[in-house]
Amino acid sequence: MTQPADVTIVEVAPRDGLQNEDRHLDANVKIELIERLAETGLTFIEAGSFVSPTWVPQMATTGDVLQRLHRAPGVRYPVLVPNMEGLQAAMAAGVEDIAIFGSASESFSKKNINCSIDESFINFADVSRVARAEGIRLRGYISCVLGCPYEGEITPDRVREFAMRLVDLGCYEISLGDTIGVGTPHTAAALIDAVTRSVPIEQVAVHFHDTYGQALANIYAVLQSGIRVIDSSVAGLGGCPYAKGAPGNVATEDVVYMLDGMGIETGVDLARLVDIAQFISTALGRRPLSKVANAYPPPA
Repeated sequence: MTQPADVTIVEVAPRDGLQNEDRHLDANVKIELIERLAETGLTFIEAGSFVSPTWVPQMATTGDVLQRLHRAPGVRYPVLVPNMEGLQAAMAAGVEDIAIFGSASESFSKKNINCSIDESFINFADVSRVARAEGIRLRGYISCVLGCPYEGEITPDRVREFAMRLVDLGCYEISLGDTIGVGTPHTAAALIDAVTRSVPIEQVAVHFHDTYGQALANIYAVLQSGIRVIDSSVAGLGGCPYAKGAPGNVATEDVVYMLDGMGIETGVDLARLVDIAQFISTALGRRPLSKVANAYPPPA
């Protein structure tokens, strides 16, 4: 019998990774990406989002992708849902997992989702009520947990309070996003300590961007605090349009390489990940952003 993974990776490339790309990929490429990711041993693959195509045209094919996607047994395919309209579309596509997205920064919330934090929770409450009644699992994202491009530093207590509100809404897990990648191991660990005073660590995940090259160091630090769920993106796809020079999310293959070297089990096949990083980067017309994909295979 296979031992349970010591760390669970939530793969976000098909949504968070692709939504800010200049080159739009058709549904067939996205489907191949998701299906190949499922073959690596990943069990959580964020498949898209039901947002307005006017604002995020890269996600306009999410419904088509989900309709034609071969869903592997034991793999969950969450989608981002910003409001009731998005939830209705997700339900029509047979989605069993959704995510809601808010910001610990008032300014970023108004710039990014066009409403205040309190207004966003009104939307969340409606989505949560219907999703829970339909048996749909709900995950919560918090952006700007370690810094905001408009407000600067964000206090850990502000993030903790936001996380508590999401748990009260019924989120089974809260993903803490360093959206502009300014965190360091010390601030990342301090954030986890603050949030887990009120939210069980089993319900906390991390989502680091690598703007200043700190993502792996931050992950290492929060592993010491007991974090066991990590968001990452194959080939390092993604990033925040508000983060100067942001190269994207931490790359899944870089995370898996580090965890493999630490003897931490993920259940994910590194060689297959590297192949996928090359595939999707070629589709986007560039090289992978990850260190591992560009150096692989390691010397014998």
